[in-house]
Amino acid sequence: MGHPSRGMLRPHSLRDWRRGQSLQPHRLEVPPPDSQVRFRLRNLLTVAKSHKRALILTHDNPDPDAVASACGLAFLLDQAARVHAQAAYGGIIGRAENKALLKVLHLPIVPMGKLDARQFDLVCLVDTQPEVGNYSLATRSAPQLVIDHHPARPTSLLSAFHDVGGPAGATSTLVTQYLRAAKLVPGSSLATALFYGIKSDTRDLGREVEGVDVDCYNWLFPYMDKQALSRIEHPQVPARYFAAYHRAYERARLHGKGQAVIVDMGDVYVPEIVPEVAEKLVSLEGLRWSLATGAYRGELYLSLRLNDRRINAGRLVRELCAPLGGSAGGHGAMAGARIPLTDRPASAVHDAVAGAFLRAFHVRPGPGVLLVSDM
Repeated sequence: MGHPSRGMLRPHSLRDWRRGQSLQPHRLEVPPPDSQVRFRLRNLLTVAKSHKRALILTHDNPDPDAVASACGLAFLLDQAARVHAQAAYGGIIGRAENKALLKVLHLPIVPMGKLDARQFDLVCLVDTQPEVGNYSLATRSAPQLVIDHHPARPTSLLSAFHDVGGPAGATSTLVTQYLRAAKLVPGSSLATALFYGIKSDTRDLGREVEGVDVDCYNWLFPYMDKQALSRIEHPQVPARYFAAYHRAYERARLHGKGQAVIVDMGDVYVPEIVPEVAEKLVSLEGLRWSLATGAYRGELYLSLRLNDRRINAGRLVRELCAPLGGSAGGHGAMAGARIPLTDRPASAVHDAVAGAFLRAFHVRPGPGVLLVSDM
């Protein structure tokens, strides 16, 4: 089969982007990677080389780690396996930093709605897994490749190649390891994306970080564009961004003598604002955990953040949201889910979710007290 039509790609096409990558030499002698990484790379390429066109799909509403991982894997398959690869995502990219990531770096990733999945004979998932179900693909048959740093799900083991649940704080780390093992050096755009993917998912190497994250972070640093990274991390934001935060702070309530904060954000303009608010609230002095929810296009999005290492956020969110029909994912200190509202009011689903988390943390149920009150 030929390449997808030009209309399916951004003005900066995949071919143009790869031409930009070639401004730097693709192959360079680097310190030898771990033998297990080389072994996994050989298995990955063996699977890929028997195909012609690969679709690399992130979870819906992807974060920087998912976007960077998808673009990095596409580059790897194109260069090392000679397989035409296209990165794609479902949902939207709404958070200002995430939009800036694509705009500044011209990354070759497109909405799934612009592609025909039937044109691809190799399906790869990054930063998510089949059992989670939070990706936009009509068929739910097992993908051939799954790469994700989150805890392994049983269905991932049905794939021809899977690298899941390994010791890494970001999927970008896993993909960077493969690039190094293949002696492929990314150009500045891809290096910046992968660097930011690791940086953002580990909160500046301060959370859920492993030695391989630090190693890959340092390896990418000389190749990334520092000015571009600054533009991504400090983007301009719309007025409704501040309105969403204002509303969240007004609605946030403390529970359990200040050990938890829960906020119902109501309708949100982008789903990414929910984890952003949860992340901000968990920095409150003395807090053990934060939970934020927001309704968007018929679904309730929720995000949990923990300061308690004794509890696994991903496992807890899956257990509490499954009875409500939600799909969930996450790991140690952070996790999220989305729950279909169907005919249920968002406020009622929020109340059910909030009650479940309060009981799970052995906090007395009740309305709590306002985080911000009139003095």
